[in-house]
Parts: sequence; C-alpha cells; structure tokens
Amino acid sequence: MELFRYLHPEQGPRLGAETYEGFFDLTAHDPEVFASISSWLAHERPAEIALLAEKAVSRYAEIDPDWKILPPVDGKMEVWAAGVTYEDSKRARMAESEGGGDFYDRVYDADRPELFFKANPWRVIAPGDPVSIRPDSRWDVPEPELTLVICASGRIVGVTVGNDMSSRSIEGENPLYLPQAKSYEGACAVGPTIRIVDVDLELKNLPITLEISRGGETAFSGETSTARMKRTPHELAEWLFKTLPFPDGALLMTGTGLIPPDSFTLQSGDVVTISIGSVGTLINPVA
Repeated sequence: MELFRYLHPEQGPRLGAETYEGFFDLTAHDPEVFASISSWLAHERPAEIALLAEKAVSRYAEIDPDWKILPPVDGKMEVWAAGVTYEDSKRARMAESEGGGDFYDRVYDADRPELFFKANPWRVIAPGDPVSIRPDSRWDVPEPELTLVICASGRIVGVTVGNDMSSRSIEGENPLYLPQAKSYEGACAVGPTIRIVDVDLELKNLPITLEISRGGETAFSGETSTARMKRTPHELAEWLFKTLPFPDGALLMTGTGLIPPDSFTLQSGDVVTISIGSVGTLINPVA
C-alpha cells in the first residue's frame, strides 16, 4: 500500500491511498488519523493503521489522477539527511574537498554517522516541480536517496524517494559550508508516495537508478543498490532519534551511492529522474 498527499480543488490538501483497486481518498476513511501525514505519524501504530485502512478505502470516492500531487511531508515534520553512508560517496567527498578530506574518511568508519538538517515541510519540492541550483555554486549534482518515513516513536513505517540536491563546489571548499551546500531554496524534493514498510519490502537490497536528461538526450545515468550502504536504515533512524524528539514524525534521507563524474554539473532545463525499486519514481526539472 502507498500513501500520498494531493491537492483537492475544493477541500485543500488531503491524503490518498494507492491500492491494486485504484486511488482513493484516505482522509474520508478517518478524518482524524489521516488528516495529514504528520497526524498519521503521530499515531501510536501508523503502519498497522494504514494497512487496516486499505481494506476499507475502496468504499470512498476515487481520486482524480490529474489532481496535484504534494510532497509527503507536512505539519511540523522535518527532513534530515545522512552523509557518507556509501563508499562511493566517501571517495567523492574526499576528492572534492581541498582541506577536509580526512573528515569524510573518519566519519565513514566511525560509530556515529553524519546527520544534518535538510528542510522544513514548506521548503520541500513536490514531484514534477523544479528543483534549484545555487547561483553562487559552479558544481551541482542531484543525490538520489532512499528516504525513511519515521513515526513519532522512532520506528520506520514507510519509505519514499528523495533528491538531496548538493552544491559540491561549496562543500568542497570547506566542510563547514555543508549547511549552505545542502539547505537552500529548491534543494530538497521527495515523493511521490510513501510505501508502507511490510514483510515484502527489504530495505537493504533496493535498486536505485538516476537519469539526468538534457535537451531530450541522456546526459548521465547510473545505478546502485541500498545493499552497498555502510549503515542500516534502522541504525540511522536510531541515531536521529537518540536525543531529538519528533512529535510529528520525520523524513530521513539515507545518503547517496550515485555520483556523476567530476566533469558533470547540472544545468537549468535538465530533468532529474530517480527510481527506487518497489518504492517509486521521482521526476523534477531543474530551474
């Protein structure tokens, strides 16, 4: 089962459910629990509630597939990200950094992961809307990442697709510039749906593909797998919630193992397509 936010032309933002029968209004099933993503994640057992709702949603109005899909984050939720969780990422960060390469090598092998704040809900870009590159950066790339959906108690209850846009020239100049390289207008896109985690979804063996098109042709393509992650998703979630409560839940990007070559940088008009097996496909043009 998959959950998503959509914009009803008369009723505003609502939650929908995608099942084998179609697309249905989940808010109509339970206006309290499914009023928003954050209200659902604040529930004691969000994954179980969603799976039980799947049996009843077909009784409610179907959703028009042409209605606007919103990013699956709202309320007081926060989007965080983990860095240097793949060996390819470690090597790239060490190569791009003029004076801080050793930091990335050390954090890759350390017990404590690198975690940083990425975006508030209102800064998250919806599927189909444009992501941005900083005007003061000369080297920019998308970062395809499995993104965890974590409820208020710290349990992973779903996953979605994330694009952690990154200004490599800024972070490479000095590791202390990472917040500016990672958090800016148009730097975070997630969606389109939340796949409920169940026994059929193995988080440690999901294929991830990235394709960047330019002028109708492929400018870059690559693939990796979450099996190549240094740390487990559950380990990352545990570290994030260790001393930091999230009453409305949180999203956590888990790092990237797909990095275009040093000669590549995004350009306005590019289209970024990120696919994660059994989770979904996120497409965003570049502003």
